[in-house]
Amino acid sequence: MRILFILFLVCTLQTSAQNPYKELPLGAIKADGWLKEMLVRQKTGSTGNLDKLYPLVMNNRNGWLGGDGDQWERGPYWIDGLLPLAYILDDKELIAKTKPWIEWTINSQQADGYFGPSKDYGPEPGIQRDNSRDWWPKMVMLKVLKQYYSATQDQRVIKLMTNYFRYQLKELPNNPLDKWTFWARYRGGDNLMVVYWLYDITKDAFLLELGELIHKQTFDYTTAFLERNMLATEGSIHCVNLAQGIKEPIIYYQRHKEQKYLDAVKTGFADIRKFNGLAHGLYGGDEALHGNNPTQGSEFCSAVEMMFSLESILEITGQVSYADHLEKIAFNALPAQATDDFLYRQYFQQANQVMATNKMRNFDTNHDGTDVCYGLLTGYPCCTANMHQGWPKFTQNLWYATADGGLAALVYSPSEVKTKDVTIKEETNYPFSEDIKFTITSVKKSGFPFHLRIPAWCKNATIKINGQTWKQSEGNQVVKIEREWKSGDVVELNLPMHIYKNTWQENSISIERGPLTYGLKIGEEMKLVKYPNPPGSYGGEEFYEVRPTTPWNYGLTEDHYKVSQSSAVSKYPWNLENAPISIKTKARRIPSWQLYNEMAGPLPFSKTYRMETAKEEEEIILIPYGCTNLRISQFPVLNKR
Repeated sequence: MRILFILFLVCTLQTSAQNPYKELPLGAIKADGWLKEMLVRQKTGSTGNLDKLYPLVMNNRNGWLGGDGDQWERGPYWIDGLLPLAYILDDKELIAKTKPWIEWTINSQQADGYFGPSKDYGPEPGIQRDNSRDWWPKMVMLKVLKQYYSATQDQRVIKLMTNYFRYQLKELPNNPLDKWTFWARYRGGDNLMVVYWLYDITKDAFLLELGELIHKQTFDYTTAFLERNMLATEGSIHCVNLAQGIKEPIIYYQRHKEQKYLDAVKTGFADIRKFNGLAHGLYGGDEALHGNNPTQGSEFCSAVEMMFSLESILEITGQVSYADHLEKIAFNALPAQATDDFLYRQYFQQANQVMATNKMRNFDTNHDGTDVCYGLLTGYPCCTANMHQGWPKFTQNLWYATADGGLAALVYSPSEVKTKDVTIKEETNYPFSEDIKFTITSVKKSGFPFHLRIPAWCKNATIKINGQTWKQSEGNQVVKIEREWKSGDVVELNLPMHIYKNTWQENSISIERGPLTYGLKIGEEMKLVKYPNPPGSYGGEEFYEVRPTTPWNYGLTEDHYKVSQSSAVSKYPWNLENAPISIKTKARRIPSWQLYNEMAGPLPFSKTYRMETAKEEEEIILIPYGCTNLRISQFPVLNKR
């Protein structure tokens, strides 16, 4: 009977259509300009030095190095960001730092196919020494090994995965995904993704059977999104489970081309926006889902995991909306949640954040009040390990191979892509500028399709080839250029940006332009606090607090905005001093809108009749959200006098 089932799967699932886009080998895409600077700062910051900065977990005692220390997710989390960073930068020092983790993992495989830590130890403060056989941490390491194979073609990865997936097929019926913890049940899409990836390489039929089993044991996101109750209910799901799990229906869709899986994810994103959405592209989720008040927290893990989910979805669907959303998070939430040197980070960020201080707030989960402070170990340490994947994987997903034999630029940043025959250099200051220039270098004339995304926010893009206008295009589509290319050909893409507004909780509005959300420029005083809490508390030995030095309680008074741009974009543009673009507008202060619990108090309802405001109208400056530590990004709107 099992043989017949496998044959059925092969016949029905092998016919699934090819994805429109395919990830390129790790290392084929290099960052340039400001994006390379972000990666270099990760190398010199915590990503390249976490073993020294966080030795309690990342030293030789880690279970993923064979030790008796932390046995669970944090080690794999770190390598999941460090390894792509190392190969994108082609940095021998960083590559060498990943090697012990890779080698131990591969050599840890047992005769039955199991790999990874397998022995539990007694409790010890600050580390997770139990649940070593939990399915969940293996999913993270499978992602690491997939990337390692992409960079090196090391065939030991294929052997390990094949044997491990045979082990899973045998064990999961009796020891399901939620046997040890509930995390694997909500994050099974990561497991399924690698199973399907391996099937595309080996065509082993048992992998399709395993895929069915994993999908069945994974939380049913398809039904939850289509029924539309979960995302409308506060506290219904963990914020990072949602960020990781939202891709599962579309991962499964690759072998089951049913419209309901596409519809479910589309509905899921719409309901996240409706019930929990915030102006930086994420949602209220300070552990559990927590609505759309702009003072609710959004976890750093949610940012990087949602980015990875969107990257995975984009490859499978090719839909512009997912690329637009990816840029929204990458260019707003991501840079705002880490310090310039990438040594410290927030556990939660707030869309309206006027103080980042050591204080218990209205979050679902508080960690001794340290959650919005900038520190190595503020909040909970999972983000210390997991934040590193954001920029490297974003870089890896700027370019794709296409199903029609070409190349696609679906997400924009300064970069260069190299294939066997062609190199394309992308020169741009996007997202701060509207112009993107692609220069093609080829050893011979070569005909291939070149796909370019036109974002939905762009009303009328212009594409030039060698200085001549080739096409003008409306937004929300991918334009395909088919021609014979020669070395030196130049494609120029102009994406005119205009100011637009989105409406949020209490009819507040965000001011946006292109992929950037703008926040009030608030004067900031950053202070390092040492040994702030009693021993055993969250927060570590030190962290930064940030307090405002200028007013923040403004309501917007008119619909007029003046954009100013710097003539040049700094090597590192993501801070108050280097913000390369600003917007001036008029506003009045609202005396009743004051601090509550060291947060912006309840948001005044927009256009409240006879709202008490200051008599004086002031000019305020807005800068890109990602350049701020403190900001108002969702503004009340005042009636005109």
